[in-house]
Amino acid sequence: MAGRINDDDVKAVRDAVPIDAVVSEYLQLRNAGGGNLKGLCPFHDEKSPSFQVSPSKGFYHCFGCQAGGDTLDFIMKIDHLSFSEAVERLAGQAGITLRYEEGGYTAGTSGRGERIRLVEAHKAAALFYAEQLGGAEAEIARRFLAERGFDQAAAEHFGVGYSPAGWDHLTRFLRGKGFSDKELILSGLAQDSRSGKPIDRFRGRLMWPIRDISGEVVGFGARKLRDDDNGPKYLNTPETAIYKKSQVLYGIDLAKKEIAKTSRAVVVEGYTDVMACHLAGVTTAIATCGTAFGGDHIKILRRLLMDNATAEVIFTFDGDAAGQKAALRAFEDDQKFAAETSITIAPGGMDPCDLRLAQGDAAVSGLVDARTPLFEFALRHIVARHNLENPAGRAAALAEAAPVVASIKDLSIQHESAVQLAGMLGILDEQFVVKRVAQLARWARERGNQPQQGRGGGRAPQETPPAQPPVADRGGPALNLRSPAHRTERELLKLALQRPALVSPAFDAYGIDEFTAPPYAAVRQAIQDAGGAAQGTEDYLVRVREAAPNDSVRAMVTELAVEAIHAKTVDEVYAGVQLVQVRLRAVDRRVLEIQGAMTRLSPQAPPEQHAAIQQELWVLQQYGQRLRNRGAEGL
Repeated sequence: MAGRINDDDVKAVRDAVPIDAVVSEYLQLRNAGGGNLKGLCPFHDEKSPSFQVSPSKGFYHCFGCQAGGDTLDFIMKIDHLSFSEAVERLAGQAGITLRYEEGGYTAGTSGRGERIRLVEAHKAAALFYAEQLGGAEAEIARRFLAERGFDQAAAEHFGVGYSPAGWDHLTRFLRGKGFSDKELILSGLAQDSRSGKPIDRFRGRLMWPIRDISGEVVGFGARKLRDDDNGPKYLNTPETAIYKKSQVLYGIDLAKKEIAKTSRAVVVEGYTDVMACHLAGVTTAIATCGTAFGGDHIKILRRLLMDNATAEVIFTFDGDAAGQKAALRAFEDDQKFAAETSITIAPGGMDPCDLRLAQGDAAVSGLVDARTPLFEFALRHIVARHNLENPAGRAAALAEAAPVVASIKDLSIQHESAVQLAGMLGILDEQFVVKRVAQLARWARERGNQPQQGRGGGRAPQETPPAQPPVADRGGPALNLRSPAHRTERELLKLALQRPALVSPAFDAYGIDEFTAPPYAAVRQAIQDAGGAAQGTEDYLVRVREAAPNDSVRAMVTELAVEAIHAKTVDEVYAGVQLVQVRLRAVDRRVLEIQGAMTRLSPQAPPEQHAAIQQELWVLQQYGQRLRNRGAEGL
């Protein structure tokens, strides 16, 4: 096994890959002020961004769930990697050769983590399949693509390939690359045979590499080409350590930047539909991989769409019964989006791939433009199930559809939708429907169970973030950020971590007891243990985090290193004010303690004891007055 990774190499990896570049592979980031960036946290579900990244410090912190750390911590948490796996992943991206302390320089193949190895196996397999597409045996695969309007350039753009029809072509290829049989089975690229030897899982099929949001190949979708293939029409990679079908979206690696840029995502049903859309200019198209569109897919899109007021998700479904069922299932999840949701159905029940073949690229773009709000589609579907020719049918339709309209948060949209529903039902008295909907909405609000619809169904107003980010209890008394003392201590610690030169050398003379909040005292101790603020070199924050005694203190260090300093101008004057305020409050506390001690002191106490206490009190009072008169110069 390879040994411990050289510390200098770990530092080189941290420095080589900017944290904002890594994080933006997984979610959209926007300016948060003070040089920081913000986005929707990938580690918990939220509607307002509380996740912040500080590119200058190399740290991230979520003020909602308290997750935080550096670039390596982020990769470890989001991709479930060990520390060494995260270092190896980023080193590979940066082109850095790692040294292992016990084994010297090494290719690292025997010591690489399981996830890294599985990703590497898939990368090699994708190249293998792509190369096979040009061979004589793959003529049937090339013809399949051509018949659907995809040329060689399209195949290369999407990495489409071909799996040879033999039993173990890929298996033998990957063995030659140093992969073990166990790794091939774990990856899902091979499976056990009756003889006990691994054979290729995919044989004689057209292959689509499925990439995660960072662009790593984690699985494959394989399409049957021959009549003698007794398998299913589409065969996907089984669930593995790196492939969870409910958590991947085909095409997300190609579409993510345009989704973030345009605040629009188009959800289609298959791999060829994604290809057709992208080639027709709809480059925000993505698809699920052998499963229904669900909650984990929504989380991926929400992190890219963030909280943009114009964000939109458009579903394209076939016009058949299965397509309508899928649309209604999507509507059930509508409340989970912070975006408008719409549906579009191609004429004649065609999918985007068929439509592009029949009518060209413009027709695909037009399909997306001709969308209908998903809640309106759901209403029409409900109404269509009832006989509107008689009063009983209209009443039944109203009873089923009115709660859908009542769930709309925006009152103006709710009113318009109620009027629209009246028209669908043929009820001439619009106000009757409007009043019924309002009654249901009021009833739901009073019971606190009104569902929060997406904007297609009236999105709930965005939560207003607090003026000061919330701070979790970290084992001591809860931080009271309404307390002037705690606010000032927090500002001083932020300065000591983010701008140590502004508070040095004075800060390093401050005692641990000058910080009244236990979490802040623990951070002050960590700074001291790391050598002090005066040692604020380029790896200063890393050393402070390493000096923290536990994860709670480490998280607080990260939080303070990322949180914006509350000043328009962060300079020596502002830093001096914080230094003075923290010291002055400490002096005033000590003055009160001494005055209390004097009150409790017995008259029979030795005169020298009285004199010593009075002398200390006089010195402190003079020092406090100097601080009030001269500010930072009096320190």
